[in-house]
Amino acid sequence: MKNTIFSSFINAFKGIAKLFKTERNAQIHAFALVVVVILGVYLSLDTTEWCLVILCSGMVIAAEGFNTAIEHTVDILSPDIQEKAGNAKDIAAGAVLLAAIAAGVVGTLIFGPKILLLF
Repeated sequence: MKNTIFSSFINAFKGIAKLFKTERNAQIHAFALVVVVILGVYLSLDTTEWCLVILCSGMVIAAEGFNTAIEHTVDILSPDIQEKAGNAKDIAAGAVLLAAIAAGVVGTLIFGPKILLLF
């Protein structure tokens, strides 16, 4: 297949599908996103709040994709256990955790006051 813009998009969508099909953490992030969207609709988030939720969600899921790609690449290049290979994988996983923590803080700031008003 000739490398066209169309084929690039097809490959990107294949990658996204593979991420969610094969990676448990990506599935957890997707489930959390569904819960956040439902809660956001229920609590009537405004446009700015939706933008922040979308940016944070995209950041976490993209970080998970980068982490997965790094893990696969390291596994190919370094099939034997090596400290530097392990460090690369740990650092990539840590980056996902940092993104998730930041998203959690933003989510708490957006959803916390709205949830408290329900009580």
